[in-house]
Amino acid sequence: MTDSPAARTSRRRGFLVFLRDVLVIIVIAALVSFVVKSFVVRSFYIPSASMERTLLVKDRILVDELTPRWTDYARGDVVVFKDPGGWLDPQPQTPAQPPLVQAVDWVLNFVGISATDSQDHLVKRVIGLPGDHVVCCNALGQITINGAPIDELSYLNLPEGDTAASNETFDVVVPDDSVWLLGDNRDRSRDARAHQDLPSGGFVPMENIVGKAFLTTWPLDRMGPIDGHHDTFNGVPDPE
Repeated sequence: MTDSPAARTSRRRGFLVFLRDVLVIIVIAALVSFVVKSFVVRSFYIPSASMERTLLVKDRILVDELTPRWTDYARGDVVVFKDPGGWLDPQPQTPAQPPLVQAVDWVLNFVGISATDSQDHLVKRVIGLPGDHVVCCNALGQITINGAPIDELSYLNLPEGDTAASNETFDVVVPDDSVWLLGDNRDRSRDARAHQDLPSGGFVPMENIVGKAFLTTWPLDRMGPIDGHHDTFNGVPDPE
């Protein structure tokens, strides 16, 4: 017994309604993911060794974009930021990908699953806040902030027997709305110290900070919170 035209029309209409509902769900999910990526949490991967041992090359991390807008940043926070100019070497031209691959990559970036723009960002630890007087180093090889020494050995990646927080000296006062950022792998990090000859003086404007890294999500054996070691800075007084 064959279906009547009315039955076939009804089934076709039902399929179209189902397809419409699926597309609406996909669009809503994509928009929600985009909003989350743009204003709440964003994913990045680590392209260099400058933050070892805290973060390793190819680690994938989540960055909190929302909370710092209310609480501001603190000394010790690990932050992701856009290059203020001159920090990153020029990237070589890569061959154009097929249109389909570009489209898929755009969608994945749009919803926050992919993180291909990680190469355009950097990750470092906040050492100096606006107004701080940051000096390297005292007789023990420690950085001082507003005259108070900080002991960073719990998180620095230094060669065996080396306890100096930096082999490069500096004496800076952090300008308003800027921060002084250093990598934990001090001997292999081109951080604020390496960019003092730039117009920015090596400081990074607050507006360039994307957010605070709070969780390592990949690989699975390294999944866990990212330590700000804020107790290291407990004895630092406010700037004069």
